[in-house]
Amino acid sequence: MKQVIAARTDIGMGKGKLAAQVAHASLSAYEDTDPKTRKAWKGGGQKKIVVKAPNESTLFELADKARRDGLPHAIIRDAGHTQLEPGTPTAIAIGPDEENLVDRVTGDLSLY
Repeated sequence: MKQVIAARTDIGMGKGKLAAQVAHASLSAYEDTDPKTRKAWKGGGQKKIVVKAPNESTLFELADKARRDGLPHAIIRDAGHTQLEPGTPTAIAIGPDEENLVDRVTGDLSLY
């Protein structure tokens, strides 16, 4: 079981902003899972990987792949209180789910 979070590299998020957006994505996708998956992921150490998404369109391409494969996912849009314009898509989390299923969607992306 694992979860992959892809964060945009083209919008110049500071380290704190990046950490917050990744956390929002992780929690939002987790809430989209069924109780059995939640329990399995939590029991297995809550494995998370953060990867680079070069642009906004990548986030939506990943969401389409995840949707087609039936994987939990969540795109995060910034509230616009600090560094970014309101509604800016910043990150997507895929999973938690079986590692091989998540890798089919995110396996080509580089580590952050």
